[in-house]
Amino acid sequence: MDSVTHVGLDVHKDSTAVAVLRPDVVEPDHRVVASTPEAYRMLVAGLGTDGVVFCYQAGPCGYDPYRILAGLGARCEVIAPSLIPRRAGDRVKTDRLDARNLARLHRAGELTARLSRGLLK
Repeated sequence: MDSVTHVGLDVHKDSTAVAVLRPDVVEPDHRVVASTPEAYRMLVAGLGTDGVVFCYQAGPCGYDPYRILAGLGARCEVIAPSLIPRRAGDRVKTDRLDARNLARLHRAGELTARLSRGLLK
């Protein structure tokens, strides 16, 4: 396994579900933070930026989370929703599960970034 901590974010207007998948751990830690620059700052301050990769699914919230995280020096990737693998018949959708799946799939190398740090000004 790699030594990178993968952080999956399920971003909404008012809140963001966060799944932190540390190296050599099978189940990610889960928490919910506000979708504000200050909450993202505190998240990055708690996790650091070395060896941490954030990812979230592109959606109606746009690239604001990307800009905030990249501005804090964190590595962040925006994932195209159409390129996220889904199991047939998998209909249960919650914010927590979406964040966990993003973190797990990102660590497995199954996600294609639509945008990653440094490409958007």
